Amino acid sequence: MTNDEFKSTLWGAADKLRGSVAAATYKYPVLGLVFLKYVSDMFDAQAQVIVKRLADPKAEYYIPDEDSRGEIATQFTQDKTFYDADNVFWVPPNAHFSALLAQAAAPDLAQRLDKALGEIEAENPSLKGVLYREFSRLELEPGKLGELMQLLAKLSFDPGRHGSRDVFGEVYEYFLGQFALKEGARAGEFYTPKSVVNLLVEILAPFKGTIYDPACGSGGMFVQSARFKDAHAATLKKKGDLAIYGQELMAATRRLALMNLAVHGLHGDLGATYGDTFHNDQHKTLRADYVLANPPFNISDWGGDKLADDPRWVHGIPPKGNANFAWLQHMLARLSSRGRAGIVLANGSMSSQQSGEGDIRRSMVQDDVVECMVALPGQLFSNTQIPACLWFLSKDKGAGDNGSIDRRGQVLFIDARKAASGRISRTQIEFTDEDLQRIAQAYHRWRGTQFSDGEEYTDEPGFCYGASLEEIEKHGFVLTPGRYVGALMQEDDDEAFGEKMDRLTAELAEQMAKGAELDAVIRERLGALGYGV
Repeated sequence: MTNDEFKSTLWGAADKLRGSVAAATYKYPVLGLVFLKYVSDMFDAQAQVIVKRLADPKAEYYIPDEDSRGEIATQFTQDKTFYDADNVFWVPPNAHFSALLAQAAAPDLAQRLDKALGEIEAENPSLKGVLYREFSRLELEPGKLGELMQLLAKLSFDPGRHGSRDVFGEVYEYFLGQFALKEGARAGEFYTPKSVVNLLVEILAPFKGTIYDPACGSGGMFVQSARFKDAHAATLKKKGDLAIYGQELMAATRRLALMNLAVHGLHGDLGATYGDTFHNDQHKTLRADYVLANPPFNISDWGGDKLADDPRWVHGIPPKGNANFAWLQHMLARLSSRGRAGIVLANGSMSSQQSGEGDIRRSMVQDDVVECMVALPGQLFSNTQIPACLWFLSKDKGAGDNGSIDRRGQVLFIDARKAASGRISRTQIEFTDEDLQRIAQAYHRWRGTQFSDGEEYTDEPGFCYGASLEEIEKHGFVLTPGRYVGALMQEDDDEAFGEKMDRLTAELAEQMAKGAELDAVIRERLGALGYGV
């Protein structure tokens, strides 16, 4: 099998075992067991490393006498110190995946798993409160948990053979994506499609400095940023280094992110606990070089009425009924003097005028912190058909660290609505590597960054255009790329009728649901005032 076929087969079998348990519940034990298999394999691999070092004349702990080497090897491989030294998690014997697999038929397997993961947390402080320990609460049919362990036992990680952590990392990310497809609308709480993450990363190009995601979900932005850094280190002949900071509202999703970082060998500060970024900011003093985020779209119950005097609102107080411009200003406030941000938002943020949003957008443009706007296709997300866009903000648009071309007083517009040529399913598309490079290179050429292919930037009708602030003012500070890129942009005339109808129907359903929620709130408040409704 190819890697993709193996992952697909593994997922298919795991999903069949799910039974009556919802995907939203099932993902935590599955990913928890994937992590247990990963740390167990890493532990075994480290034991072999210790043994080899004892036989290596160049190693610090070389033992020339072969007879005594075996006895010492037994002692060293049972000494936690030699695992801590190489940042490998210590796995107690009874908590090892193989030890638990041998008890897969035991009626109390769930309780044994909870206890084992508790022991791993106790031995590794960085995992405290991270691992899934609720197997005993699962309502799975008898024997299903043991079958799941036997299935996941097919996974194997051998650093000597694979040379990286990508095997488990890929399986982990693949499962996250599959759970997102299963969960539909709920997926937005923890998962951003890989295609969207890749585009953010390719344009923002995080390489050296501090990276921050205030709505980090399962940590996909961090993982892809680290991959970008590693991939370009050799090309640029420079060492990249990223310090990771993030925050997540949901406790269970925060645990997914911490496990995801661990699977990929990354370390990050996700704050002391989970919490609301607006009201319980875990990184108030942080000034990041890169911010990447896909915050929840158009949230109305974000508690804005309690933050009217917040110092983050430099460009205007965000409306109480929509957090889009609260997110933009929060991220802008967390940027360093050379910092840049890439943010996914609903298309409405580019043109809305209600509740002062147009004034905030105008202020941001006039303050010259908006660097690039990208319009996305409508079928990139599994959990919503609402079209989205990317905002790229910058604290320094002059010639220097962020690019050799001075772009102060200008904004790059990219219309990528027709630029995704990959297809995941009938209802979901994605950007191919070629698509990503086309879009990213438009930005890097325009800015003159070290990641540019060296070709000179030119406006491309229907795709990209560099506009002056004066031009943007003539358009009423609306930032929709279609207004600027010109020809080939007949709005949605080229959109297939069926696709357009599906999209508009989905948008209408979401708006109607939101209207029903607001109607319920109004009725409740009128009732509290003594009015019968």
